[in-house]
Amino acid sequence: MKYYFLILTLLLFSNPSSAQKLPPPSPCLTDPIYRQFDFWIGDWEAFNLKGMKAGDSRISLILDSCTILEEWTNVPVPNGFGYKEKSFNTYNAATKQWQQSWTDNMGGSTFYAFGKAEDKKIVFQTTPWPFSKDTMAISRLSFFNLGPDKVRQLGEISKDAGVSWATQYDLEYRRKKSQR
Repeated sequence: MKYYFLILTLLLFSNPSSAQKLPPPSPCLTDPIYRQFDFWIGDWEAFNLKGMKAGDSRISLILDSCTILEEWTNVPVPNGFGYKEKSFNTYNAATKQWQQSWTDNMGGSTFYAFGKAEDKKIVFQTTPWPFSKDTMAISRLSFFNLGPDKVRQLGEISKDAGVSWATQYDLEYRRKKSQR
């Protein structure tokens, strides 16, 4: 009898609307648009067009899968200096653009405010910035999904408002063998 009384009491005095509600899941976990750049996730070796190793890069998901973090380390130069950089890549739902914030251990930084995914690639672009006293430039950064074990990264600059582009670097990322 005590058991039935306890159940009746709980039913009478419990208020389902006062139960603690869980927050909705992160849109980064449920909306496929946030997964457009996942082809870059992994551990990579990067090579220049001459086939020489340029560096290593670890790409991972952070912040509840909302941000793709790049951690780059150059192949050390003869004097022993090790160049390093990080980039934070996110999809901005308000602007419906991919964005990248890049910074290095030399005090450099670049913000790619505009980015879109299309045809197995992601292309980022900066707003115009002063290249010299009389010249404004735009930087463009493209990532091409070349399959499960290769990504091409192409950095370009335009000094004529995007009419023509000059290559700054062209790298082929190869997935480290331990991940294949």
